[in-house]
Amino acid sequence: LLNRFVAIKVLRDEFKADAQIVRKFNIESQSAASLSNPNIVSIYDVGQDSGTYYIVMELVEGITLKEFIENNGMLNWRLALKFTIQICSALEHAHKNGIIHRDIKPQNIILTKDGTCKVTDFGIAKAVSNSTITAFGTTMGSVHYFSPEHARGGYTDAKSDLYSLGVVMYEMLDVTLNE
Repeated sequence: LLNRFVAIKVLRDEFKADAQIVRKFNIESQSAASLSNPNIVSIYDVGQDSGTYYIVMELVEGITLKEFIENNGMLNWRLALKFTIQICSALEHAHKNGIIHRDIKPQNIILTKDGTCKVTDFGIAKAVSNSTITAFGTTMGSVHYFSPEHARGGYTDAKSDLYSLGVVMYEMLDVTLNE
């Protein structure tokens, strides 16, 4: 209706049969939709159509931070700091609004052509991870970036996101993680 390009994320088939995951997916996605920050991918709509649960979000043209690191190798400290400040801006805004990401990793950070970092998948990670811990007795996400408490399946909060950001910073500055 608004005549603009968007990205649509769909809840994977293996999760949509679990009512608890669907409920948390909707709640967390709607919470994340309330976030408005230049370093967070905007969510425009959350819904369901014929059993397919979806999120309509801003289409960000660029590459992931992971791809950037793979293409460029170790970043100089000034560029890594520029990216880190932007990611911190996104996390600060989310944390002030009671949203914990729980899956901060280079694959969830998109770099635009002008060098702006945009964190994506806010709230979605929490919805799937928390339900999955309950449903399957395991933690979902990217174990390389997990805080120790998250890896144990324990309580996670803003500090968990900061731990993960520290791992991302290390990856930006140390090429050995890319081997």
